[in-house]
Order: sequence, then C-alpha cells, then structure tokens
Amino acid sequence: MFRLDGRRALVTGAGTGIGRAIALGFAAVGADLVLLSERDDLSEVTEQAQAIGARASAVQFDLLDTAGRPAFIESLFDSHDIDILVNNAGVIRRAPAETFSDGDWYEVMEVNAHAAFHFARTAGARMLQRGGGKIINIASVLSFQGGMFVPSYAASKHAIGGLTKALANEWAGRGINVNAIAPGYVETAVTADLRGDLRRRAEITARIPAGRWATPDDLVGAAVFLASDAAAYVHGHILVVDGGWLCR
Repeated sequence: MFRLDGRRALVTGAGTGIGRAIALGFAAVGADLVLLSERDDLSEVTEQAQAIGARASAVQFDLLDTAGRPAFIESLFDSHDIDILVNNAGVIRRAPAETFSDGDWYEVMEVNAHAAFHFARTAGARMLQRGGGKIINIASVLSFQGGMFVPSYAASKHAIGGLTKALANEWAGRGINVNAIAPGYVETAVTADLRGDLRRRAEITARIPAGRWATPDDLVGAAVFLASDAAAYVHGHILVVDGGWLCR
C-alpha cells in the first residue's frame, strides 16, 4: 500500500532540506521524480535518486518571476505527466512586525502561497483530466500559531492550510487527495538563523516533548503515506509532524 511504483512526483524546493529528503524517500519506494529548485544545484540529488533506481530530471526556475511563472508551470505539466505534487518550496524573512518591510512581506507570500496555488491549480486541472492524483502541501506548525518576527511566513502558512482544505472540498470526490504536512522545528537552512541564536534554540528545544528538533528525514514517512494508496480516504488533512510541539 505504500509503494509508489509507476508514479511520477514533482517536488518543488527539492535541492535541500525537506524537499530533498521527500524526493529521495519517494525514489526509495518506486516513484520517478521531477525536481524543481530556484537556485540550488540539483545534480547531486538527481544522481542520488537515479542511483536508487528512479528516473529523475531537474528543472530550475525562479518562483519570484511572476510574469513567466504561469507559462513555465503550464509547460512543465505539458512535458511531464505528474501523479504527485509536493508543494514544498518556501522562504522566510525575520524582523519585528513594526519594521517588517513590504518587500519581505510580498516575497514570502509570493513564493509560499501564490506559487503553491498556481502549481496546485495546474496539477489539479491535469489530474482531473487523468482521473486522479495526490497533492501534498507543506504547511507548518505556524499554520496554527502566529510565531514571532515572521508575520509573512505565518500568514502564508495559514493560507496553505486553508488552501488545502478548500481544494479537498472540491476535488476529494473526483479522485484527487489534497493534504498537507505541518512540520515543527526542523534543522534546515530556513532555520539556520534561529538555531544560531543559542538562547532561542534552547527555549524551543525545551518546549518540544520529543526533546530535539526534527531532521528532514523525519518528514519522509508522512509524505510517503499521503502520496500512497494507504491514504486513499484521507482528504483535507494537515498532518502535524512536530515532536509534540503543539501538545504543550
């Protein structure tokens, strides 16, 4: 039930961190891959996926290119039959709300929310034509909380939660599973500055019942589950993978 043989997954933000781990996790259970990144070199992860036995191709595109993005996404789905979309690409900007710049607000919303919708819209349209598919959005524990000093990130991840439920309402009866994964605090480049603040790192770690931050590999099982036939009756769910953070 958890195999993905014969299916092709598009993973955005696949060069590092959570996206990379999910892509390789998919490859390990039989999926072929289309790997997308803005700036990260995808050659290593592509070679690793191919060594596992997956067919894997890499695509570079700047998701902040709002003028070129619609045509790029259409072309990407024209070139590849996508069975599984993982909307993982994301950015974060940190500053006190009273000094948070318009540029940082719009840049984060553009990548994390608007681009995710554009990918999901196109994927959904193609999946409806083909009889079904899986869409997995990467949300956050800040889809439920506000966080500190990250107003645009919190807003964008609340948007992802709402988008996941809205699309599931429309597409669940038409063969498409739309769900999300909400990671807690994960050791990735996105959290490097936060982890570099030793006081904040210690405060956060002390509040996690599991006693540690996640690694990207901790998200792989949840992604494989939601992409597989094992989750055939799971729709509009935000699967929290946070070491118990939201329980405390």
